[in-house]
Amino acid sequence: MREIRAVGDPVLRTPADPVTSFDRELRKLIDEMFQAMYAVHGVGLAGPQIGVSRRLFVYDISGRKGHVINPVLTVDDPDEVLDEEGCLSVPDRQSGRPIYAPLARAAGVTVEGVDRLRRPLRIKARGSLARCFQHETDHLDGKLFVDRLPRNEARKILLKA
Repeated sequence: MREIRAVGDPVLRTPADPVTSFDRELRKLIDEMFQAMYAVHGVGLAGPQIGVSRRLFVYDISGRKGHVINPVLTVDDPDEVLDEEGCLSVPDRQSGRPIYAPLARAAGVTVEGVDRLRRPLRIKARGSLARCFQHETDHLDGKLFVDRLPRNEARKILLKA
């Protein structure tokens, strides 16, 4: 089972490299990512979160399940929606559970990329799926959700992590 990397690990702060090899190893990696995500009751997981600096993520949220390789995110509806957000890579030191905080995200997005067979994907999302896509794409760019919080709020969370 792949270990979820926690804040402080440099892989989480490094922009991920594009996926260029679509082979059996990639299919195995995607399966392992789902396994790791489900083991900790997550709804999304990006490559860097398991120490793999590759541009891909998996998700299973709001009745939608899949993976996106080399995603490009476009904001369709910039109206912001405030909701609680947490991250498997920002766990509370005491409990090991993700720390949550209110965070505004765009209401609607489209993510484009390919699947494991190099078939093009274009997924329009709103609500929790849109939030998930934004969160996971941030991971691929070396960002954590705390980077989008006011500095004092981010500091409080990072002191607990």
